[in-house]
Amino acid sequence: MIRTSLALTFVIFFIPVAALITFPWTLITGKANFLYCVAMTGVRSALCIAGVKVEAEGREKLDRARSYIFMSNHVSNLDPPIVVPVLPGRTSVLVKKELFRVPILGWAMRMASLVPVDRDNRDAAIASIEKAAEVMKSGLHMTIFPEGTRSLDGSLLPFKKGPFHLALDTGMPIVPVTVLDTLGMMPKGRIRIRPGTARVIFHDPIEPTQVKDRDQLIEAVRASIAAPLNKK
Repeated sequence: MIRTSLALTFVIFFIPVAALITFPWTLITGKANFLYCVAMTGVRSALCIAGVKVEAEGREKLDRARSYIFMSNHVSNLDPPIVVPVLPGRTSVLVKKELFRVPILGWAMRMASLVPVDRDNRDAAIASIEKAAEVMKSGLHMTIFPEGTRSLDGSLLPFKKGPFHLALDTGMPIVPVTVLDTLGMMPKGRIRIRPGTARVIFHDPIEPTQVKDRDQLIEAVRASIAAPLNKK
């Protein structure tokens, strides 16, 4: 619990200090790269304080000149801060709209072109996918957890269909991502972070043109993500 408390204390102090440094620069230049870099440094530091190590596999398969839609399984609140910093480049993320109401954090997420999503409103969810398509046109990746919520036991939940329309509409390849060993570190409903090592596996990109329809695309992505899970 001590490590968790120290990590939380670090985040509480880091956010306003980082905002004081990065917000003026972002507003002046109109570019969020510096803000994003500082934020990722803060995330990595918080994980380190909490005793969480990250091992990434398969990034060498990716073309750094391309934009991708990264889709990952989701069992813990640790998954986003573990996955996003190891991506090869800057990404946007679909984020629960409630988080945009948090002072400073909400402003930072807007500056960084993160996309709010309302999972309980179908029309709003569709609008979020359209916004995500606009963001990707600027050259950013998009990171999505297609289950829409955390799994309690680590098994894959049904995938939401909206993110796959994004791939089909934009023609952007999907990179399936499997996150392993975070369930025991911070399962759903727990506040305490247990130290450990998480593995992030990047699978081969799947081109929307390689499949005949949305359902086949969903199955292909699901099969890639599930493969390492089934070996555990």
